[in-house]
Amino acid sequence: MTQQMSSHTRPAQPGIRLRVDLDGDLRPHRSAKIEARLRVDVAADGAPTDLPAVELAVIIAVDVAESHRAAVRHALPAALRALPDRISFAVLGGGPEPVPCYPLGGAEWAVADPYQRRRAAFAAGALPLHRDGPRPAGYARWVAAARALLDGRPLSVRHLVLITDGSSAGPETGLQEELDACAGLFTCDVFAVGTDWAPDPLLALAERLHGTAQFVDDGLGRAVTDAIARLRRVHSPQLPIEVTLRPSVRQVSLSEKAPRPHRLGGLPEPGRPDRWSFPTYQWEQGSRDYLLTLVADADADPLETELQFAMVSVGDVHAPVVARWHLADRSAPPLAAGAGTVLSLNATARMRGALREGLAALRDHRRDTAETRLGQAARLAVRFGTGWVLDEIATVADIEDAAEGRIRLRAVDAGTLGSMILRAGSGPGASPPDGAGVRPGPLCRNCGTPAGSEARYCITCGKELL
Repeated sequence: MTQQMSSHTRPAQPGIRLRVDLDGDLRPHRSAKIEARLRVDVAADGAPTDLPAVELAVIIAVDVAESHRAAVRHALPAALRALPDRISFAVLGGGPEPVPCYPLGGAEWAVADPYQRRRAAFAAGALPLHRDGPRPAGYARWVAAARALLDGRPLSVRHLVLITDGSSAGPETGLQEELDACAGLFTCDVFAVGTDWAPDPLLALAERLHGTAQFVDDGLGRAVTDAIARLRRVHSPQLPIEVTLRPSVRQVSLSEKAPRPHRLGGLPEPGRPDRWSFPTYQWEQGSRDYLLTLVADADADPLETELQFAMVSVGDVHAPVVARWHLADRSAPPLAAGAGTVLSLNATARMRGALREGLAALRDHRRDTAETRLGQAARLAVRFGTGWVLDEIATVADIEDAAEGRIRLRAVDAGTLGSMILRAGSGPGASPPDGAGVRPGPLCRNCGTPAGSEARYCITCGKELL
């Protein structure tokens, strides 16, 4: 059975355009998976270029050891002096626990003006940092401190800028629970300095709180300033994507693929098990790509009949997820992914995953695994014309034949791998143009059988698909 491609565009609400594309082969059974690509375009449509700064609250938290004070000595005052007028801000430093650095005198928040910026920059010179003694409390405490502060500042955009050198990274107890408590309350960007931090908790912070994680070797002050400027370009602080399901649909999930790859948490509507809301944040002018996955029970569905499996809504804009079941024609050639944007989204996710896993394996001295996974990433990067992935691989290996996935690892300074893992998990995520560089799923090199984009082993001969 083939699920026919459909495309629906609903420009009914000014500023928002929603398109749903489906493709792929699907046989009816009790747990049939349906995948759809959503593209949401948001236009400014006469909105101010920048959000008024009075609608923003920002915490700058500095989780850095005393031995790394030089990393923030000039950057933090520079970032504070660049704050826009009327933005609400606070600065936290660290001992064993996060401690307020600014504003002074017991107040929780300052509102930026020339006087407050001068005082804040001066106070930053005495910023409390971790010293020898009790180990700092971990990232969960920083997030909890930000939540307590931002709870009392009900503004349109609330954001945490966390600067860390990894000195809080002890055994992380309670981080996931704290991130769950903070979801929807504020967003977070993480800037890593030095070389002693682990990438995984930083990526967890950025993903769960809808921000980015990046390594900053130089230019920290500019990076913080740019992050705050990006917040001011937000036209919709929160823009939930709502999905209403047909009764036969038993599971639903939604993942953002570009520009910030991560899985979204769904919230069921009370009393409506068929309706889910997936909150998203920091909407600027531009496009976002999502992969919607439904699991449906097809036992009672008719064949050769258009069925609406879901309705996707963004604000007042709606688009149906429509497909039909019919028996697969084994003599027909496999569906080409040139019309199948879902295949490109899945393959792009596999490329990022292979890059991240390969770098992590190299960090852990598992060189055979690293060579295999980085070779897979190189092959996919050639398929999709993703130059930045090839550049990353070339940092740690000689690329002998990217299209065939042949690389040869070099000796690598382990200190460089953390920043590369961050970029693989939270780095460039631009959407490919529709239909550009999109090819079918892999072919088995042993017997030539075509495979789906997520297949790992050939369905005919059982060989691993490399």
